[in-house]
Amino acid sequence: MSEYLIVAFIVFLLLYFLLGVPVAYALGLASLTIMVMPIGPPLNVTVIGSRFFAGINSFVLLAIPFFMLAGRLMNDGGATEPLFEFARALVGNVRAATAHVNIVASMIFSGMSGVAVADAAGLGAIEYKAMKSENYDDGFSVSITGASSVIGPIIPPSLPLIIYGILAQVSIGALFIAGILPGIIIGMSLMVVVILFAFVNDYPGGDPRSFHTIIQTFWTAFPALLTPVIIIGGIMFGIFTPTESAIVASIYALLIGHFWYRELSVSQTYRIFLETLVDTAVLILIVAVANLYGFLLITAGIPQQLAAGVIGVTADPLIITLLLVGLLLLVGTMLETISALTIFVPVLLPIINLAEIDPVYFGVIMVFTLMIGLLTPPFGVVLFVLERVTGVRVDRIVRSMVPFYIPLIVSLIIMILVPATVMFLPNFFL
Repeated sequence: MSEYLIVAFIVFLLLYFLLGVPVAYALGLASLTIMVMPIGPPLNVTVIGSRFFAGINSFVLLAIPFFMLAGRLMNDGGATEPLFEFARALVGNVRAATAHVNIVASMIFSGMSGVAVADAAGLGAIEYKAMKSENYDDGFSVSITGASSVIGPIIPPSLPLIIYGILAQVSIGALFIAGILPGIIIGMSLMVVVILFAFVNDYPGGDPRSFHTIIQTFWTAFPALLTPVIIIGGIMFGIFTPTESAIVASIYALLIGHFWYRELSVSQTYRIFLETLVDTAVLILIVAVANLYGFLLITAGIPQQLAAGVIGVTADPLIITLLLVGLLLLVGTMLETISALTIFVPVLLPIINLAEIDPVYFGVIMVFTLMIGLLTPPFGVVLFVLERVTGVRVDRIVRSMVPFYIPLIVSLIIMILVPATVMFLPNFFL
């Protein structure tokens, strides 16, 4: 009976996805279908309502709309271009300088958006235009833009890490701090590939920048650069919680957008608030319905059976981590990150608990693995965002992305084999 129930959970959810049903409704319909089946948990309206409420009754969830708001205010408030210019001034006349700037700017901008799609949409057009103006190849320009965008959800703040923390009931602050070193590793690995491309294709260096130019661009970008310092520093030194840091970041972004860069009008601010409200409603609905879906999975005993089955094959935490990463790489090519997290965290949590894998460590690994899926067909949300902002066809982007999968996979392997790359900072500060 349990085998049929496992199949039903998977088949009905995939069926609704294939029919084009939005994620939240697909999860809800799959849950209702399971509950009306003779082999499923009984249909109970009270349970449905209570699970919806339990899923969204979390103070930590407030961080989601405020981090999204802060990112949008920074992007539309004039902070993006000064950051790019400061990164460009830092690199100077290094070969393929603008490609390195692309990566550095993504690492800086990630500290305020926390979403790969926001990075690709916000910085993507600027980065691509700058590289094209210096006669870089279309494919190389757009692929490095896409590859660097996945750093955003790893370096804090990170919306996927917040979702994971809520579902897995682990410290959001610990997850944020754990993402710092992996984000730097990803950025450096991408830079190595850029260096190789620069020598093979004889890409020129950038224009040398004077010390005066560096100071000038730094001063212009300084308020924007303070945003990740405020967020990360406040959390690391216990000044405020991750949720409170999101509110502080939003207020700060609003102030500098209006009074420093002066590119935010009242009408723009209203539009940004409205867009954030709509996106928040969608995410909260997904979290609420996913809580019901996860509850039904647990009630049916499916995660516990899977955990027992995996542990029965091997109890080695490294082997189990590699197996789960393989599964998540496959999942990431088909499902958007938030959807994958809401579905699979409740399923995988008993396995990592039984294998005694640190949930903070696994959270960073899981999110990064799913991030690679954003660059991978057939779903590949970032691929379609890049097509929209650059005009390069998706098939061309995918072909050009191939060399950049290598540093991403290598970075993932380093994190798996050397857990200290993830856990050193949270163990030190917390």
